[in-house]
Amino acid sequence: MEKPFTIFSALGSGGVPVEAAMTLIGLPFEVIEAPTWEGEAQAAKVAAINPLKQIPALVTPAGETITESAAILIWLADRYPEARLAPKVDDPARAQFLRWMTFIPASIYSLFWVRDDPSRLGGPDPEIQARIKAATAERILDCWRMMESQITPFSEKIGGRYLLGDALSVLDLYVTVVSRWGPRRVRFYEAAPRMSEVVRRVDADPRLAAFWERRFPFFDGWERLGQQG
Repeated sequence: MEKPFTIFSALGSGGVPVEAAMTLIGLPFEVIEAPTWEGEAQAAKVAAINPLKQIPALVTPAGETITESAAILIWLADRYPEARLAPKVDDPARAQFLRWMTFIPASIYSLFWVRDDPSRLGGPDPEIQARIKAATAERILDCWRMMESQITPFSEKIGGRYLLGDALSVLDLYVTVVSRWGPRRVRFYEAAPRMSEVVRRVDADPRLAAFWERRFPFFDGWERLGQQG
């Protein structure tokens, strides 16, 4: 039996799109649940693999460690091209794929380090923390709006049902998960209506139905309440 991958992840976290990609590829993998935001005991699970004590972190069957969600997703898509989870190097959509796979962690995902604990930058004052939460929420929406304005014309030009063409890519998985975090999917729908059509399609993909139920379940009011702040 093929040795499984090991992923340090958590319910509803940035490890979920990686788990979804491995599910679509059909890879064997084991999850070590490590919601690092819950305290040192959880963070300690990851420390030996990622000194920043952050998830996701992937350990390959060969024993190599890969961190950073975008890097893991790109690596998986390129390592298993038969799954068609990324444009090939010579595909006209490749440049835009790399652009947006980099944009999401640099401009959006990184803000959740602040939002998860505003005291990291704002100190103990609750009023300052509230302002940080509000400001970062608006910044995230601005970034989604900008992405919508730039990726939609390209998507329309090349056609297809997903962000970069006819095939679901790891970019679609990435946006689908991150758009469920604060300031919640309902505001994402308002900021990015065309991308919203894509994420709803990924939400409803029958290949992922059982996976979503286990790792980021849909529940009554989830579009407003989400699972992360």
